[in-house]
Amino acid sequence: MPFPQGTITEIDFKSKELSETLSLLVYLPASFSPLYKYSLLIVQDGKDYFQMGRLARYSDELIDQKKIENIIIVGSHYKNVMDRRNKYHPSGEQNPAYIRFLAHELVPWIDQEYPTTGMGKGRTLMGDSLAGTVSLMSALKYPNIFGRVILHSPFVNDAVLDAVNNHQNPSLLDVYQVIGKEEKVVEISNNRDFLTPNRKLHQLFKEKGFQTFYDEFDGGHSWKYWQPDVKRALEVMFG
Repeated sequence: MPFPQGTITEIDFKSKELSETLSLLVYLPASFSPLYKYSLLIVQDGKDYFQMGRLARYSDELIDQKKIENIIIVGSHYKNVMDRRNKYHPSGEQNPAYIRFLAHELVPWIDQEYPTTGMGKGRTLMGDSLAGTVSLMSALKYPNIFGRVILHSPFVNDAVLDAVNNHQNPSLLDVYQVIGKEEKVVEISNNRDFLTPNRKLHQLFKEKGFQTFYDEFDGGHSWKYWQPDVKRALEVMFG
C-alpha cells in the first residue's frame, strides 16, 4: 500500500540578515488542515535530507502508521560547498547572520504562514555534519525558540563544547545525537576524527543534564548511514 503523500513546495525567501534569497522546501503532511496546530522541523542541508535522507517519504509513512504526529518540515539549503561552510561552521563569516536568520526571520515567517504550535519544544532543528553543528549552536543561542535538535554526526570543536558548557538552561533543549563508529578518520574532512569529539559532546550533555538520546551506529560519515537513521530520529522526536 502506498502512503498518502504530503506536498513539497519550493519557496524563495528573501533574507535581510543574509542579504540574499534562500531556497526553501516546505513539506505539509497529506492530511494538512489550517484548523490544526503542527510541530515544526527546520532542516539545514534541506535538499540533501529530502533527496538522500528520504525525509518526506519517511514522514508520509510514519504519519500514516500513526507512529509520529503530523509535522510541517521546512528545509533550508546551501548554494555550494563554500557557502555551506560560511553559514554553518562556527567560525564561518556568515554563521552569526545565518543563526539570526533562523531565529528572527524564518521562524516568525513560518509561524505567520502556517498553523504551528509556536512553542520552543514544538520546534526542532536538524542537520548532518556542519549542518548539525549550526542547528545545535542555534538551539543553544535561542533555547526558547528551538527546544529540540537532531544531530547526525555533527562537527564538534572547542567552540561547540564551550557553548554547551556555558548553557544555563539544559531543561529547555532535548537532543538526539548519533555518530558512526567508523568516524575516527573522516576522509572528506581532512581525515578529521569526528567520533572522539562527539563522545565528549555526549558526555557533556549528560553532565549538564540535557535530555538526550545517543547512539553509535556501525558505519561512517555519509548518507548511506544517516538515511536509515532519519526514520528513527523522527520516531524518537515526534513519536
